[in-house]
Amino acid sequence: MTTPVRQAREALGARLREIRKDANLTARALAVSTDWHFTKVSKLENGARSPTEEDIRSWCQACGAADQIPDLIATVRHIEAMYLEYRRQMQAGLKHLQESSIPLYQRTSVFRVYETLVVPGLLTTAEYAAAIFSFWAEFMDLPNDTDQAVAARMERQRVLYTGDRRFLFIIEEQALRTRVGTPEVMAGQLDRLLAIMSLPRVSLGIIPSTAQRHSLAQGSFWMFDNSRVRVETVSASLTITQPREIALYARVFERLQQSAVHADAARRLVTNALRDVTND
Repeated sequence: MTTPVRQAREALGARLREIRKDANLTARALAVSTDWHFTKVSKLENGARSPTEEDIRSWCQACGAADQIPDLIATVRHIEAMYLEYRRQMQAGLKHLQESSIPLYQRTSVFRVYETLVVPGLLTTAEYAAAIFSFWAEFMDLPNDTDQAVAARMERQRVLYTGDRRFLFIIEEQALRTRVGTPEVMAGQLDRLLAIMSLPRVSLGIIPSTAQRHSLAQGSFWMFDNSRVRVETVSASLTITQPREIALYARVFERLQQSAVHADAARRLVTNALRDVTND
């Protein structure tokens, strides 16, 4: 499975490859120039390993691209820091993690959200959120502040009803059927989705399990305007701010929208899932 950190390393490696090719250097020629084993160049370009800051300096100097050094070193530092920051926030409690996102949510005008397995946090009921938080608190050995985290999430959901905002959600059909909590919790969550779909500012598309795929995106992500993309894994949160990479996620989201059904067709998928969970 491709993780966000691996994605970040691959994106950085692609930039390094471009710099090398712009300098008309082969990988072996660059390795000779930097006194590296030739396989190191390949590993850095393919994202198999992260470059050090000294690696960045050596690479750019060998390629006559010293002006690229500050930006690339900033990228390396971001990749190194994102695990530590996310872990620090989680150790402070799930409530803190929810609250830390509120300023970003409040200044965002257009949300584009893709979720593969569970219902997006902005659309969850309190009971569904509590089941999610309880799992993560136990699994990650975090402070048990589930009740406070749920309250913070409900507060964060106020952005759905305030300000001049648009919300574009695309979820996989599996998210309707991933059992979170009891059947009653799932039924309440699916009812909530049906209600949310009536909000003029919300567009909820669902990709049927048998739909023709226009994109093979592998992981969930959230886009906040065109300023940043957030991708989360079990142990880290990756925030992408480089315009070229944000544009790539925007293209993927457009293709995911093409795979999804909306309006009455989407409602039928939710209604079918609700019928199945209540008949269990």
